[in-house]
Amino acid sequence: MTNKKERKNLGLLSMTALVIGSIIGSGVFNLMSNLSAEASLMAILIGWAITGIGMFFLVLCFQNLNKKRPDLDAGIYSYAEAGFGKFMGFNSAWGYWISAWVGNIAYATLMFSSLGYFFKVFGDGQNLASVIGASVVLWLGHFLILRGVRSASLTNLIVTIAKIVPILIFIFAAYLAFKLNIFTADIWGTVSKNFEFSSVLEQVRSTMLVTVWVFIGIEGAVVFSGRAKKRSNVGKATFLGLFAVLAIYLLVSVLSLGLMSRPELAALGQPAMASLLESVVGSWGAALVNVGVVVSIAGAWLAWTMFAFELPYQAALRGTFPAIFKKENSKGTPIVALFVTNVLVQIFIFTFLISQSAYDFAFSLATTTILIPYALTAFYQVKLSVNEKKGNSRRTWNVVVGLIASCYAIWLVYAAGLDYLLLTALVYTPGILVFAWTRLRKREKIFTLAESGLVLGLCVLAAWSVYKLVVGQIVI
Repeated sequence: MTNKKERKNLGLLSMTALVIGSIIGSGVFNLMSNLSAEASLMAILIGWAITGIGMFFLVLCFQNLNKKRPDLDAGIYSYAEAGFGKFMGFNSAWGYWISAWVGNIAYATLMFSSLGYFFKVFGDGQNLASVIGASVVLWLGHFLILRGVRSASLTNLIVTIAKIVPILIFIFAAYLAFKLNIFTADIWGTVSKNFEFSSVLEQVRSTMLVTVWVFIGIEGAVVFSGRAKKRSNVGKATFLGLFAVLAIYLLVSVLSLGLMSRPELAALGQPAMASLLESVVGSWGAALVNVGVVVSIAGAWLAWTMFAFELPYQAALRGTFPAIFKKENSKGTPIVALFVTNVLVQIFIFTFLISQSAYDFAFSLATTTILIPYALTAFYQVKLSVNEKKGNSRRTWNVVVGLIASCYAIWLVYAAGLDYLLLTALVYTPGILVFAWTRLRKREKIFTLAESGLVLGLCVLAAWSVYKLVVGQIVI
């Protein structure tokens, strides 16, 4: 049985560090290159405005649902289940779980690409030495977490503080070296050099997977809401994390556009921030950033491993995942959920040897798979608010919050593009078997009529995805 004192141990500082630590991983160090590859200055700024507003309202959903339904302490998984039934709740947990451990694969490849700056044996982070190194890091983190959630959370707090330093140094150096003529050279990225709606819309759309990827984790405090010392800390930690990280991302992406042209930024190797800082201050800048990448990813990898096992564990407690996932050790750590998660990561680490774009593929898939949990949270905010008593003075506002967050989620699905949506359907499909097996074991009805329709649609999309993979229309 879980030790209650062990479970209720996360204060405001630890929870805020958990949120910031889970968000600032690998994305910020490639932000300037990934954004500049497809978008101009104004498109990037518009993209950040959309992301900032969308994430703000999504966070308002998390905060409101946390207050209105404190009994749902499994976070976004429990919101989907409460609003739309067991099957949708399962899919929310399944998608979040996949997003978490697939994201860890992206962390692994970039970590060893950065270590390759110091130790040439690791090369670009996708060779045999990197596979071995990533495996060692994976299982060291595994045994750290087995010591108990508090031990890992304290480590994450220390890592979060340490990794911010190189990023702040980059921001300061970029500010001093900023050149206005470079910054304003091509603000729209169009042939006419002026605003063209269709071109700018496509540029803005291209930024969405990148901006969402670097914000994944904003719900971190809600995932661990059941382990907070105070319920009030959950909303505070999430908002503090949002505003702190948004400020960092804006400064990093905007100041970079005043250092190099778009084509130059797009051509930078990984991590792009290292090469950019090196061009400003010399080789010590690249070394500093590469150290920052390693430290940053270590913290984010640890935090996301914690998030990853929490969802199947909470789902198992509620009977949605197989019961074996709720088995704990004496420290209250869900050992089966943790082990299965890390075994899956270990298997996919071997893709380093067969894919030349493991990082880009992993972060894109991690982003699209988490869109379903985000969307279901926003939809539940609308449903819960509409059903509130009409005398509630905040009812209308809560509905508006949910609608804006829902529109943002739908926009993200459009922005992801067809290929990644098909791949998302493919990775969601095996979950149908897990859900059905769990329901059969409990002698319960598997699907409602509406859910059967969803299953059929998901299988059709998955089959389409397989076809496009086989004929080479989708390349991993």
